[in-house]
Amino acid sequence: MITDHTLLGLATIMYLGLVFFHILYFVWQKEKLLSAVQHILYAAAAVQAAGILMRWAISYRLGIGHAPLSNYYESLIFFSWSISVFMICMRKRRLYPAITFVAAGISLMLMAYASLSPGVERGIQPLIPALQSNWLHIHVITCFLGYAAFAVSFICGVLYFFRPGGIVPTRENLEDINYRSIIIGFSMLTSGILTGAVWAHFAWGSCWSWDPKETWSLITWIIYALVLHLRFTGGLKGKRIAILSVVGFASVIMTYFGVNFFLAGLHSYAT
Repeated sequence: MITDHTLLGLATIMYLGLVFFHILYFVWQKEKLLSAVQHILYAAAAVQAAGILMRWAISYRLGIGHAPLSNYYESLIFFSWSISVFMICMRKRRLYPAITFVAAGISLMLMAYASLSPGVERGIQPLIPALQSNWLHIHVITCFLGYAAFAVSFICGVLYFFRPGGIVPTRENLEDINYRSIIIGFSMLTSGILTGAVWAHFAWGSCWSWDPKETWSLITWIIYALVLHLRFTGGLKGKRIAILSVVGFASVIMTYFGVNFFLAGLHSYAT
């Protein structure tokens, strides 16, 4: 019997295949391998989406009935999928194998961690009353799409300093993709914070409570707002924007992973 875990496990294997075919492309530089990479990326995202939708349907069958966005396992799965969706959307413009290779590796690590870590609860759990709202979908989706865009920005920032010949795009292209990714990520994160504030008002009677995740989300927002401000007014370019991209994503990691494990709060997925 095919379950959501079956489909998500298959998607994990496909991400592994995606990483493997990238390596083959880097070694042999065959266009057919690059075409295979593209098809595997589409297939992995589709299979993963099917697994998420099946998990959603199962939750209704169990009488719980909520989108699979509520616990740590589901957030890891959705984060991984968001990165794939962002890669697919960016490919219509120009995204390079070096970037998709690292992004696929991040998606693979998120899926592997979700599937293999003994500390991750994989069961479908009911929501507490305060979280039973359609705002859950909007808030979580916008935040993770923002995180996915920031992940691509981070990759561009790192590749700016490590450029194997013939594999990584030019610094100008990296900077362009980095900048566009930050604009998209900042817009999504802003939407996530605003929808979260509205949701918090209806759920707890306060738009802002200085919960650790709220605080770190604000810190992350300020970092990327500073990047965009300096870019617009001061012509921030080159190494400085690459460094700030890495710093910004470090704040994203703290917002998502660090708060879960080190700072208890309303948004903590894990104990």
